[in-house]
Amino acid sequence: MSPSARSFALALLVIALLACTACVRVHVHGDPHAYRKAMSDADLRLATYNASLYADTTGGLVRRLTAGDDAARKVAAVLQRVRPDVVLLNEFDYDADGRAADLFQRRYLETPQAGGGEGLRYPYRYFAPVNTGVPSGLDLDGNGTVGGDGRERGNDAWGYGLHPGQYGMLLLSRYPIDAAAARAFRQLRWSAMPDARRPRDPDNGRWWHPDPVWAQLRLSSKSHWDVPVRTPAGVLHVLASHPTPPVFDGPEDRNGARNADEIRLWTEYLSPGDKPWLCDDSGRCGGLEADARFVILGDLNNDPVDGDGRHEAIFELLEHPRVLRHPTPASEGAAVAAAAGADAAAGDAGRTRRGAPAHATGDFGPRVGPLRLDYVLPSTGFEFVDGGVFWPPPDDPAAAIVDGSDHRLVWIDLRFP
Repeated sequence: MSPSARSFALALLVIALLACTACVRVHVHGDPHAYRKAMSDADLRLATYNASLYADTTGGLVRRLTAGDDAARKVAAVLQRVRPDVVLLNEFDYDADGRAADLFQRRYLETPQAGGGEGLRYPYRYFAPVNTGVPSGLDLDGNGTVGGDGRERGNDAWGYGLHPGQYGMLLLSRYPIDAAAARAFRQLRWSAMPDARRPRDPDNGRWWHPDPVWAQLRLSSKSHWDVPVRTPAGVLHVLASHPTPPVFDGPEDRNGARNADEIRLWTEYLSPGDKPWLCDDSGRCGGLEADARFVILGDLNNDPVDGDGRHEAIFELLEHPRVLRHPTPASEGAAVAAAAGADAAAGDAGRTRRGAPAHATGDFGPRVGPLRLDYVLPSTGFEFVDGGVFWPPPDDPAAAIVDGSDHRLVWIDLRFP
């Protein structure tokens, strides 16, 4: 399909989705923990949660967790209530020794938390280096200098961060993880992607990144992982990522372009055809096997119709032939938050929401409002059982634990037919 034809088709899809917004049926379980008790052993509960467990200095998360951290307690309480079999935590600082992961497991997850449930133990975990905070040695923000202090240093890292490993990822599982077979695409060059969205300076039409810089720039702002998990339903490929937010840049929209192509990496990974450019960090090239079952997990930083971002990228992923069609996870709390912010946003075009309010996965302040940024996208071959966003309404006692992060946990229950 030509680019113009693809754009036309996506435009039609946008119109159709907007037309359906008012008729979305919200199906929300008030307490997924209660529902969990009725699940059969053949069911899988999969979740993603941007936990906001990070610090601005090296070792800062370890110090937070050692001292005792209220936000971490609330994050653990949410996990204890929902009790997913496999969950990806975004924004969990990476340290090579896994000290932060150990502390979170022993002192928070395994300890019953106020508002949570019984202690929760994950015998298997996966974490690996990420690009955030790792100096590139290049002028990536175009300010004429390399590195510097604070944000300037972060802007010239391979992925924005104030120290190596900030905003990392942590995968937790009840079932064995085949770490030896995992693939990471942390070092994949952005320029390797066919038809990459290379940013231009709108003032003069020139490429934003000079050729020598563009040739080295990595696509993934954190990393892209394919982690096989051996579940009772067979091997499940967990496709984990956390694309850069499509903001904090300038009119060249370099972060918007990168976000879209980070999302597109999964679209390419699932699509047929020879892909000699799509090589992981160990040198293995090509996409996911055609018969493999998978789930895409992560904060993708792109709402289908609202907020900043190039929405066509998330549309193409949602509509991929290998992604299971299922009801969009929703919550009562998101709908209440959207309604509460509507009056404050009156007359502010930036807060005019077109998508279904109940589908939001976080409320990002008075200017931005609620957005759907976090996704659990399973493959075809599963039967959808249920799903939701853990965001109780304000009058629910469980609402007291949701503000450990500015995002909310998204979960889906699947059954292998």
